[in-house]
Amino acid sequence: MSFGTPPPSNEQPEPAPEGGSGGYGYPPGPPVPGYGYPPGPPIGAGGYGYPQTAGPNPYQDPPQQGVPNPYQDPPAAAAAPEAAFPEAFPEPFPLSGPSSTEPDWEALSERAAKERRRKRMWAWGGAVTVLALLAGGGAFLLVSGYGTEGEDDKPDTTASGSPKPGTSGTGENSALVAGDPTVIRDLSGSSGLRMGEDASVVPLGGRHEVKMRGNSKSYAQAAERVVDTTKSFTVTARLYNLAEKTSRIAVSQGDGESFTFELGGDQVNGKLTWMFRVQTGDKGAAATAVTVAAGPAPKKDRTTLTATYDAEKKTIALYVDGKPAGKAEQVPAIWQGPGPFQLGRARHHGLWSGSWSGSMDRVRVFDTALSDEQVAAYQEGKLDSAVKPSHSWLVS
Repeated sequence: MSFGTPPPSNEQPEPAPEGGSGGYGYPPGPPVPGYGYPPGPPIGAGGYGYPQTAGPNPYQDPPQQGVPNPYQDPPAAAAAPEAAFPEAFPEPFPLSGPSSTEPDWEALSERAAKERRRKRMWAWGGAVTVLALLAGGGAFLLVSGYGTEGEDDKPDTTASGSPKPGTSGTGENSALVAGDPTVIRDLSGSSGLRMGEDASVVPLGGRHEVKMRGNSKSYAQAAERVVDTTKSFTVTARLYNLAEKTSRIAVSQGDGESFTFELGGDQVNGKLTWMFRVQTGDKGAAATAVTVAAGPAPKKDRTTLTATYDAEKKTIALYVDGKPAGKAEQVPAIWQGPGPFQLGRARHHGLWSGSWSGSMDRVRVFDTALSDEQVAAYQEGKLDSAVKPSHSWLVS
């Protein structure tokens, strides 16, 4: 029989005898324990909803051999009534880790330590970046020179861009005027020397020198006269000569028809000879020029030339490396011609001549005529500090 098929037709059982327990379809007799009633020991006739013990259950398929009933629980194994549970329940397996209600302090501590390390790394990275930017900014400020000049470092616009005495130069070259690399700074006065295109100031040990190429663009000049030739004076410079012949003038003054004075080298008997020459007449004629000459000018050697004019004695003198050279000469006076102080050239008959070939440094002007002893002391760096130059260039 399959589920949903009408049950087979079976004859109804005979009515139960009077006084019995009654059966299905018959008036009930005295109640007996059954479904919905207080439980009691089972009886042979069964009750409502229970199969009869004497016959098959009309609502249940006949049992099939070897096929379990899918709608019926498997039969329970018989067990002794006094031993429903043969042994006590085993203890639960212990947990392998800490209680779920207890925080993992070690893991939390490790995470916190990692977070602190990460923050420190970010902080250090930020600090390094800031320092790099500051260093880069500082390097830019240093190269550009911004912030290194004070109010006193600004050039004096009243004298060809010359700075005030004792001010510093531009960038790393302290020999130049702040803000103008074409002007040599006057360390004792206010007369800067503006250079031509082929003149340049370069380092020389702990000092600087101006290099000149011996052409018309290789010079440096002030904006005005520096030396008062009507009074006593001294002019000195350390020279490095590259020429062998023709006139080579290191220092002069004047830009009119003729120079007022000139110091350098001139050709004598085919050789360059050190000399100091002054002009005594206003026409610039050779007949009115007076010269003091010394020995030959060595090539590729540094030589200090010092020229003096004693207005009281009316004499001019020349010194080579601190020693008197030639013979001092008498002059009636020195003509005070127009025009500024010059380095690297001199004025002759209205034209520039004697372009210097080589370099020079330690250029100074004193408003007095130094004596033989003072010139020697100056050469050795022992000149009395009370004797101060009125102008000085390329001495630092």
